[in-house]
Amino acid sequence: MKKYTFTESKDTRSGFGDAMTELGESHPNVVALCADLVGSLKIAPFIKNHPERFIQTGIAEANMMGIAAGLTIGGKIPYATTFANFGSGRVYDQIRQSIAYSDKNVKIAVSHAGLTLGEDGATHQILEDLAMMRAMPNMTVINPCDYNQTKAATKAVADFEGPVYLRFGRPVVPVFTPADQKFEIGKAWMVNEGKDVTIIATGHLVWEAIKAGEVLAEQGIDAEIINIHTIKPLDTAAILKSVKKTKCVVTCEEHQANGGLGDAVAQTLAKEFLAPQEYIAVNDSFGESGTPEQLMVKYGLDSKNIIEAVKKVIARK
Repeated sequence: MKKYTFTESKDTRSGFGDAMTELGESHPNVVALCADLVGSLKIAPFIKNHPERFIQTGIAEANMMGIAAGLTIGGKIPYATTFANFGSGRVYDQIRQSIAYSDKNVKIAVSHAGLTLGEDGATHQILEDLAMMRAMPNMTVINPCDYNQTKAATKAVADFEGPVYLRFGRPVVPVFTPADQKFEIGKAWMVNEGKDVTIIATGHLVWEAIKAGEVLAEQGIDAEIINIHTIKPLDTAAILKSVKKTKCVVTCEEHQANGGLGDAVAQTLAKEFLAPQEYIAVNDSFGESGTPEQLMVKYGLDSKNIIEAVKKVIARK
């Protein structure tokens, strides 16, 4: 098992904020919009440096999406920012009609996704957003795993033409990917090559998969771990190459089992190469209040559950 270490932990939303600060200097057409959550989205430095390129819409997310769509007509690159719950579920109609349908170059950048929002509870813990955005024609869906990858993804989508849903989170997590990485939209990142089982993870679950892989290696199980940061378009070639080798797969995501990464992988396998699959995901349930760590354990999203799923799926080969 390849060894991954870290010297600091940071929230992925700070990766977004720091990238926006840099984009403010390098991309004069980048504009930031926010629905009354500037502090939570970490874009205060961008606003300080470029107040003329910021629009505060207030708690009016639907209007924010419409404004963002309009700005693209004049050549701007708008980043519409809010919590994931408000940037997907609350405004699905506006995204569909004003952004995706006409393929507008809007970047929907959302924080506080998944269970690890924590104490704010079920009303704010969106667990269906990847499914909704995967189903949207023309939408690219990205869910990076740490501070560095979020920063790289935020910068990469500025040069990508078309609507993007960029999802990140609130809790601090280990920073283990390279600071100088090149982020390739739609390209899986090989975390560890192995032969016994494929573990495909996204977002915060990538680090849990690494921890699981280390334990499994001590038990004689050689896990291949893949970081799928781009849910759509999915790197089907990387997935099929791995699963054809290992003959089984575990998918890991901080999202509902229905409609997310696991189902995207299952659809690929159903068409190309049938293999046993286990899901690490929330099982058709809303969340609740609690610390991120407590919720990850209770809803089965930690490394211990990944290890159990690996042993179960290997037994089914």
